[in-house]
Amino acid sequence: MLFTVREMEVFRQIMERGSITAAAASLRVSQPSVSKMLQQAEDRLGFKLFTRQRKRLIPTTEAEALFPEAVSAFAAIEVVQRLAGDLRAGRSGMLRVAVTPTLAHSLAPRAVAAFHAARPEAAVSLRIAGARDVARLVLDHRVDLGVILGPSGDARLVVHDLFALPLGCVLPDAHPLCALAEITPRDLADHALISVARHLPAGEQVVRAFEDANVPLRLVAETNQSSVASALAAAGVGVAILEGFTVMAASAQGLQTRPFVPTVRLQARALLSRQRPLSKLASGFLDVLSGCRFD
Repeated sequence: MLFTVREMEVFRQIMERGSITAAAASLRVSQPSVSKMLQQAEDRLGFKLFTRQRKRLIPTTEAEALFPEAVSAFAAIEVVQRLAGDLRAGRSGMLRVAVTPTLAHSLAPRAVAAFHAARPEAAVSLRIAGARDVARLVLDHRVDLGVILGPSGDARLVVHDLFALPLGCVLPDAHPLCALAEITPRDLADHALISVARHLPAGEQVVRAFEDANVPLRLVAETNQSSVASALAAAGVGVAILEGFTVMAASAQGLQTRPFVPTVRLQARALLSRQRPLSKLASGFLDVLSGCRFD
């Protein structure tokens, strides 16, 4: 073996912390031990990993090339260790969940609160990412499960439908359309509009609704964050047409909201990898997600 796991950890710590002294402190071993392991690794590899310049360690080109792979290797090792611990305990450990920004502000807080109440010894690590990145994190086994809005589009994933909420509108105070009980594309034809980006599920549905109604979609603002779109509406920029989770949050904050007609629902989904058994922690969290209600 050219590079033992222990030597790889020494290498990673030196790269991340910038010195042998700091690496030794992090590993809780002596500085000579770290120096010895680094020398042994360089001897077996056949090239230098660091050079010294004015008492500083400078990574070589070879070290820079090795470092990302070393980080990935340790991530894989951590996955194995975490899975073994979860299988053994069932109620403790770290659960890693990837979630899209919209659901991070609406569904995630409820789910984590319920999960923590049932498993107070367990911890949850939330990764916020776009839907495609959430799917990739699940497929790469960097998280235990993912939660997105809309379709996943990857046969390697197991998809659990959770619930769906309709699109709605967030309006500035005293906006003329506040007089209506519900709002259609034709009602919005002469008003400033805000939407999320068209490549997002909600943005795609808004475009389709206006096309079906044969009404031009004239946006004054577009953003990839639904919470930002809601804030723009609250500031008086225009009427925001958004998925139901953000509309529900806006209503809870006292903002003006109205249903959008025709009714268009966006499905929330949990994503799991077909190649990885579901841990007891992940199974418990999936049960919590399935039990969430937004009435």
